[in-house]
Parts: sequence; C-alpha cells; structure tokens
Amino acid sequence: MRVFAVVVVGLLVEWAAVVAAFGAWGVLPTLGLLVLGGVVGLVLLRREGTRALGAFSEAVRTRRAPHQEVADGVLIAAAGLLILVPGFLSDLVGLFLLFPPTRRLVSRRMARRAEERERALLLNLRHGRDPMAGGVVVEGDVVDLAPRTPATGPARPELP
Repeated sequence: MRVFAVVVVGLLVEWAAVVAAFGAWGVLPTLGLLVLGGVVGLVLLRREGTRALGAFSEAVRTRRAPHQEVADGVLIAAAGLLILVPGFLSDLVGLFLLFPPTRRLVSRRMARRAEERERALLLNLRHGRDPMAGGVVVEGDVVDLAPRTPATGPARPELP
C-alpha cells in the first residue's frame, strides 16, 4: 500500500512539474527538454548497463558472489524505467541512479535495510513468533482423522 501511495504522489508531482514547465517556458522548449532528458538518459543507461553486465560476467567468471553487480543491475533497470516515464523529476531520479557513486550509496542503504529486516525476522523466529501471521508458532504433529472406509479407501494413498 505504501508503494502505491508513493507512485501516485510521484505521478501527481511529476505532472504538476510538467504543467508548470509548460506554463513557464511554453510547449516546444518543455517537449525539447523532455526528449533531451530521455535521449541522454538512454545513452547513459546503455553505457552503464553494458558496464554492469561486464562486471557481473567478471564476478561469475572469477567465482565471486556478484552481490554488488546484481544490485547495480536492479538499480540500472529502475533508472531505465524512470527515464522512460515522461517527466523531469523521474528523469532526475533515473539519472541519479545511473551514476556509479550515487548508485553505490543507494545499494548500500538497500543492503543495510535488508540486513536489518533479516535480523528482525531471525529474532522473531528464535523467540517463537510467526512474523507472517503475527502469532505464536506451535510445534506439533498433524493427525489425520478422516474415516477410512473400504469404499473410499485410505485418506492418503499408500505406497507399494
């Protein structure tokens, strides 16, 4: 639900910025800037995508876990999607994700959040709490109480 709200608010802000640019600069300069941002973004996307794919191949070839390379690939794909969306703010965020130094900052923060969530999940499991249901995990055995009649046969098929 939170992601949906962020997307809706982002689209509203994006369209407000485009409408304000139309009002301030006119139609042709605004469209020119949108096209220019898309072209520059796509050129950078191609370059960074090729570089990330090469780094991933190198990591696999040297038998090293490609954690950073996978994160870079995901962020580059997100940047490509943001650049394809018409608008100034999405282009800026997409370009922000395409530059390696800023992409490293974002991927480190994502990794830190994932580690914190993993730690919390393991702590909940260790204390007997089910993180998905919010309840307590009760260990036990399943007992099949289905009646076994000759007409229906056993509840579970028996192996020969």
